[in-house]
Amino acid sequence: MSTPDHDRGTEAAVDEQQAPGTTAPAGTAASPARTGRPGLMLVLATAGFALNFWAWALLSPLAPGFKDALGLSSFEQSLLVAVPVVVGSLGRIPVGALTDRYGGRVMFPLVSAATVVPVLYLGLAGHSSFAALLVGGFFLGIGGTAFAIGVPFVNAWFPPERRGLAVGVFGAGMGGTAISALTTVPLSEALGTAAPFVITAVVLVLYAAVAAVLLRDAPGRTAPPQSLGRRLAAAARLGITWQASALYAVAFGGYVAFSVYLPVYLRTAYGLEQADAANRMAGFVVLAVLMRPVGGWLSDRSGPVRVLAVSLAAVAVCALLQVSAPPLAPLGTAAFLLMAAALGAGSGATFALVSLATPADRVGSVTGVVGAAGGLGGFLPPLVMGAVYGTTGSYAVGLGLLALVATAALVFTVTRVRRAVGAAA
Repeated sequence: MSTPDHDRGTEAAVDEQQAPGTTAPAGTAASPARTGRPGLMLVLATAGFALNFWAWALLSPLAPGFKDALGLSSFEQSLLVAVPVVVGSLGRIPVGALTDRYGGRVMFPLVSAATVVPVLYLGLAGHSSFAALLVGGFFLGIGGTAFAIGVPFVNAWFPPERRGLAVGVFGAGMGGTAISALTTVPLSEALGTAAPFVITAVVLVLYAAVAAVLLRDAPGRTAPPQSLGRRLAAAARLGITWQASALYAVAFGGYVAFSVYLPVYLRTAYGLEQADAANRMAGFVVLAVLMRPVGGWLSDRSGPVRVLAVSLAAVAVCALLQVSAPPLAPLGTAAFLLMAAALGAGSGATFALVSLATPADRVGSVTGVVGAAGGLGGFLPPLVMGAVYGTTGSYAVGLGLLALVATAALVFTVTRVRRAVGAAA
């Protein structure tokens, strides 16, 4: 397994190979770490990510109410929640490439302002029918693309030895979904259905204005000359694109899957009340969010391969523990909390790996593909778990499959990914 010195040496080598005209390496006169701005840029990017994710997740908490009010079937309710997530995940691919071309200074305000339109539409007019909700949900997916803006933007502002932590801190903005989960229904019940949408729209407008004034791209950034199609094709030819996509589909996909399905699992397998199950799910989400920057920080010191290996091993062990449905207190709770920590740290380590092994002028394009894989990776596990339980009356097979997938990802990490990182040195 790679050593800390080895991975840091790899980082330096990759940084020296960056394309001319991209962000200057640390230690040069133009190094962004010496301008005094990186901290502010990181705060602004993280805030933009969190606020756009807040908007992106608005429909999910209200879906049960829409189901009752509009007489939707279970499939229609699921489709309503799935549409913005799928669009937001796939939309990261072109948005990441556009960020390489135009920079985060342009793309953050643009995406934030564009997201205001479907948010207001859904709040003021688009919740009266299923068709209208689907149209609004489709365009609400724009908010989910913000992730692909922030990673290349933040990556360019920090030297190689600090990028893991910086991108991990930015990734904690995925906690914006928790803001939506905690505030949307109370606001709707207290002030009416339009209230959470209007409030979110106002906050997004304010952020877009602040970002337009304060955001700056890192010194030395130049736009790549290739077309969007050629840049995406170039990203597709990089091995790191598909290696990181596979790992992120497991790490972040696992987080997404459990944040969606854990309440159902806890109610079915352990008979918890809805409120208790929701609170435990919130604890799972918060721990995963907090561990994401920790995973990046550890990657700066020990290398992302090592952090990913430990994280995936922990996920496999925890899934195996749950196969037998142990008592929730304390073993079951401990297993899920450790799994949350491992998935969060693994997600942070994956993008530390991207920052390490991707040429600076392609980080946005690669991030878009990897981010899409992570978002889409969260949909298959809940479907499998539901189908398995419906067939067998137990979650054991589904959890066993999770352990198998995590183990396969672990082997892939310590073999193929480790060799690829070593070859880049």
